[in-house]
Amino acid sequence: MTRTGIRILLADDQKLIRGGIRMILQSEDGFEIAGEAEDGAQAVELARSLRPDVVLMDIQMPGLDGLEATRQVVAAGDCAVLVLTTFNREDYLFQALQAGASGFLLKNASPEDLISGVRVVARGDALLAPELTRRLFDRFMARPAVSQRPDLLDLLTEREAQILRLVAGGDSNAEIAGKLFVGEATVKTHVSRVLNKLGLRDRVQAVVYAYETGVAAPGDTPP
Repeated sequence: MTRTGIRILLADDQKLIRGGIRMILQSEDGFEIAGEAEDGAQAVELARSLRPDVVLMDIQMPGLDGLEATRQVVAAGDCAVLVLTTFNREDYLFQALQAGASGFLLKNASPEDLISGVRVVARGDALLAPELTRRLFDRFMARPAVSQRPDLLDLLTEREAQILRLVAGGDSNAEIAGKLFVGEATVKTHVSRVLNKLGLRDRVQAVVYAYETGVAAPGDTPP
């Protein structure tokens, strides 16, 4: 049977929150709520049995929390995880990314941002709320660059290194295409090559890598 649309699993211990999110997503064409979980353990179980495209994962849940549930879901390769939380905490942000989450949004995000976030994660891209992207940059402003596997950078062409710096600056493929006067498909190809050469999973890891190796620095304006 051919699947159409984006199938979503909601994981939150608060029924009222799940209901609100369900109403928002069900109002959008092409979205299907595949199931709902009340805790992390149930989220892992349902992700494996239902195989949704995206899990919307709360962090603080009884028993198995959302961070560990994210690790297990991502490790099993079942689907992408978009973390949703009311807690605007830096430690949660980095733990979620380390666990393999493809995105991180606060629950006070607008319905439009939530819908867009699900679509971004479903197509295999990474997503961070703008305020969280700034926090990620601030983290690396506070410490010197640490060269981790700088030898891998030699694998990049000049254009690919340029693309990496722009990705680290938070630019989308469309914005990069506009700055470099190339097609968006060309940018997407370059980004994929950068990720493959550096052994990175997604754009979020690319941002972290760029700052850790000194390829990019806060305030940089790539040529």
